[in-house]
Amino acid sequence: GADVKPFTPEKAKEIVMSLQQPAVFCNMVDDWPALQWNTKYLSALLDGKTIQFRIGLKTMDLVPQFETRCSYVEATLQEFLAWSCGEPSCLSGPFSCYEYSKYWAYADYKYIARLFEDKAEVFQDIKWSDFGFRGRNGKESTLWIGSEGANTPCHLDSYGCNLVLQVQGRKRWHLFPPGDTSFLYPTRIPYEESSIFSKVNVANPDPKRFPEFRNATAHVVTLGPGQVLLVPRHWWHYVESIDPVTVSINSWIELDADHEARVEEAITRTLVCAIKSAENPSDADLWLNPTEVEATSHDINLQYLNSAVSAYFKSRKASVSEEAHPSSISAEKMTSASRKRRKRQVGTEPEGCKLLTHEADFSTVKAEKLQKIPFGPHLIQVLPQSQETSSMGARAVESDYRDLIHGNEGGHFGKLHCARKQLVMSNDCETPANQMDSDGSPSASQTTLSTNDLLDCLVNPRVISLVAQLLLERTRI
Repeated sequence: GADVKPFTPEKAKEIVMSLQQPAVFCNMVDDWPALQWNTKYLSALLDGKTIQFRIGLKTMDLVPQFETRCSYVEATLQEFLAWSCGEPSCLSGPFSCYEYSKYWAYADYKYIARLFEDKAEVFQDIKWSDFGFRGRNGKESTLWIGSEGANTPCHLDSYGCNLVLQVQGRKRWHLFPPGDTSFLYPTRIPYEESSIFSKVNVANPDPKRFPEFRNATAHVVTLGPGQVLLVPRHWWHYVESIDPVTVSINSWIELDADHEARVEEAITRTLVCAIKSAENPSDADLWLNPTEVEATSHDINLQYLNSAVSAYFKSRKASVSEEAHPSSISAEKMTSASRKRRKRQVGTEPEGCKLLTHEADFSTVKAEKLQKIPFGPHLIQVLPQSQETSSMGARAVESDYRDLIHGNEGGHFGKLHCARKQLVMSNDCETPANQMDSDGSPSASQTTLSTNDLLDCLVNPRVISLVAQLLLERTRI
């Protein structure tokens, strides 16, 4: 019948937990009430409630427009819609300083559990149980509402994998495999737990400053309403809204590998906070992402590190016990510790998909897995971008549903933290993005190394991974 989905929940979960390349699910959510969550519907549902919007410039610079370089306003969804439609009422109000033709607005990382805490019935409009994750709905999901040009800087998520439902408008995703990490010039400044940012503006890269980026392999797809994108663990992604208004919903799925990732994140946090806190406060370096309201103390960071290490060994012990007594432990145990901005759900992943494996290892695992994946009209691979269009920007590959079929084209909850920390920055008419270097490092005319130069080396993902292994070995003794 028409209500029969192309994949059973069990098969969909198997695909999500095993597939190590991005793919688009089609015809899996046709009966979800959440498909009606366009901006007009959400405006009525929110009933005048204000939410925070991030404001950025549409002008394309050679450096990413990080959240630390944006402005922020509190506004209703009705005011956002009026602004995006150019209504006269916007001559006053929260968006009055920002001309629609020059700026974009993004209400991102809005946790549905908090946004609709007095309307819990709407959680059932989102049915991640159709993908095999029993009991997961809107309460474990995040809402994103943006105008044309709204974007998320290129980054990878330290935890889990990601399922993204497009509801209204289209978004273009530029994805890069874990093996491309060194080509993307990773940085932890601005610092945000669970996000590793790229210094490269992948939509407008600077070949002189980032020459290795030319070796990166972009997988580009334009996601349309009713489609669900799988972003596998540790895939880099830059996301941009390409229609006047876009709405999407996502949920981050926990993975067993997240236990080790939490240890790495705890080490990174301890080092970054310690070193940056030692700087002269007058430097005014915006090194904390707005999601991180303040730098935590060394004692608190050590407590976090010890908790992460304990959770890691507890998980290992539980895994051994589960292997010995598979019926005694739930196959879908949910972790509650360390819930921050990113994601996860229990599952195993091949060794070849570790963050910094070489592409050859990744390809070997991928080839083995792809033989078992039922690709077709209901599950479409997001293929590598052709060499002719690899420069990104205006020539980026764009696909709709037909293009995809013909092959032309991831305490934590949500992006998993229980409480996204919010910092309302300046709400004046100043330009939200200045011309400073995106990572705060010295300009080309300076020869001295900065604190951020040191940190880029010290907390490089490869270094932190090695430190975590040494620390866990020390603890194991």
